Amino acid sequence: MSVPENTATATGALPLAAEFPSVTKEQWRELVAGVLRKSGVDVESAPETPESLLTTTTYDGIAIQPLYDSGDDIESGFPGLAPFIRGAQPQGAVVEGWDVRQRHAHPDAATARNEILEDLHNGVTSIWLGVGAAGVPVDRIDEALADVHLDLAPVVLDAGADYEAAAAALLAAYADRNLPDSVVSGNLGIDPLGVAARTGERADLAAAARFAAPLAATRPQLRLVVADGTPVHEAGGSEAQELGAAIAAGVAYLRALTDAGLDLADTASRIEFRFAASADQFLTIAKLRAARAMWHRVTEVCGLTEPHRGMRQHVVTSAAMMTRRDPYVNMLRTTLACFAAGVGGADAVTVRPFDHALGLPDALARRIARNTHSLLLEESHIARVIDPAGGSYYVERLTADLYQRGWSFFQELEAAGGIVDALASGLVADRVNAVWEERRVNLAHRRDPLTGVSEFPNLDEPVLERAPAPVVPVADAPNVLRPRRYAAGFEELRDRSDATLAATGQRPRIFLATLGPVAVHTARATFAANLFQAGGIEPVSGGGAGPEEAAAAFRESGARVACVCSSDRVYAEQAAATVAALREAGAERVLLAGRPSEDFSAAGVDDFVFTGCDALTLLTDLTDFLGAAR
Repeated sequence: MSVPENTATATGALPLAAEFPSVTKEQWRELVAGVLRKSGVDVESAPETPESLLTTTTYDGIAIQPLYDSGDDIESGFPGLAPFIRGAQPQGAVVEGWDVRQRHAHPDAATARNEILEDLHNGVTSIWLGVGAAGVPVDRIDEALADVHLDLAPVVLDAGADYEAAAAALLAAYADRNLPDSVVSGNLGIDPLGVAARTGERADLAAAARFAAPLAATRPQLRLVVADGTPVHEAGGSEAQELGAAIAAGVAYLRALTDAGLDLADTASRIEFRFAASADQFLTIAKLRAARAMWHRVTEVCGLTEPHRGMRQHVVTSAAMMTRRDPYVNMLRTTLACFAAGVGGADAVTVRPFDHALGLPDALARRIARNTHSLLLEESHIARVIDPAGGSYYVERLTADLYQRGWSFFQELEAAGGIVDALASGLVADRVNAVWEERRVNLAHRRDPLTGVSEFPNLDEPVLERAPAPVVPVADAPNVLRPRRYAAGFEELRDRSDATLAATGQRPRIFLATLGPVAVHTARATFAANLFQAGGIEPVSGGGAGPEEAAAAFRESGARVACVCSSDRVYAEQAAATVAALREAGAERVLLAGRPSEDFSAAGVDDFVFTGCDALTLLTDLTDFLGAAR
């Protein structure tokens, strides 16, 4: 490719935009307005600029714009340097990639032993071990880790309230292998705040710190505690709430461990932070970058020098986003989440198996989880670029916005007396529940779609069966952070549908009374069928040119409920007559696919099916009416 000599700069570099005409934002706005007009949008009534019609808002109130430019340029420093937005290490993960950490929680120690060994032979570099109520019995830890070279593969414990016995068992395993204390690594996973979030009881950080502090004296590589933001995420909270709670937990552990006699710099190195990664890749990337900046600010104020201000991050793919229905779609969700965690600079990443919401994972699911890392690290070379999102106007702006809102929530928790008091008083639960209610409404209205569940469901898919996974009890108290899955409401209806099918040989059904030619009714009939199947209600199509044909087909269907589907023009001419004919044919309820209309309601339409309707409430009502099993 030949390049004209006059396009080179004085330094010899080629200005990439030199051959293109300059474009202003106003010109771009004109083009946006033109496209919106062609889509039927009333651009002239827009409250501000045309692009405001394309703006979305996060659960933290951050407006996501359709375009970011140099006006959003924010200085974020350099990799490995304060404020560590771009990573705590100057070389990033280029040398070895991130720590591939997989979770194991099989309650049978022999099975856990085999699964752990298989993972370590196939790319996993550290083990996250559920212990006690969360997995392997405490007295069987050594058996589960029998084949693990503990000096090569660190172990991170998740023992909840049993942290003392679990820590003693893990350290005994090191001693039994005659390994010196100097090589002991991993994390004891002590997290009384996480226990408090599930039980509602007040966390005793002083007792935990008194136990942990002496263990650090001869073990320089051993981390002691986890400042965990995932309970907030899994309860339906926002990114900023997860950030604020995690940083507040880190501060609380700093105080407790230094009060127990540890040096401040040493204490900071003993804390690992845990965050959730969702399928929203940009929010995840920005959250991890903002977290490092927040912790830098905390440790700077504490008086630590720059080398001691870095944050160690363990990122786990979201449990809340996982579905039981169409679980193979979870592979796509976790791939996006793992990608975001790597790009965001996570030090360790755990990919949940695609069947996580069903119970204990099988061999295929564990293999896919492992290979997700391998694909991104070895084939996509994600880790070979240091902070690949750095310099993106969008990511830098989003990072700054999340930092601001996360810091505000952290300050609110500190003003309430710290995270211990904020959990005990119910402040954290109140704030998180408010966001969950907003999220729940969006899920119910399918504004937050769930592929394979609330959108594009498959009623005929076989339901995967898995052995039940250990479940850590969650107290029934107002200050508890109760884990929630986004798909649970729709999946409950699908379960009822399956139970009805098993009991009667037939699912709850609805007749789609299609009017006019196929080209006229297909769009709304398809939309309605998709929505009804999301609740486990089987659509039965039929109809024809007019009301009488629709009524005749309804009689033959054996259904009790009908939904009229066609265009607005056909509705104006035939909807009222069709509703009357369906009623005459025995329809106990009649719905219409379209926006609510007083005229149609007066004609006998009971409810309307349309984009943005409360699908979950509508489907629950229909399921109850049709007598589906519970």
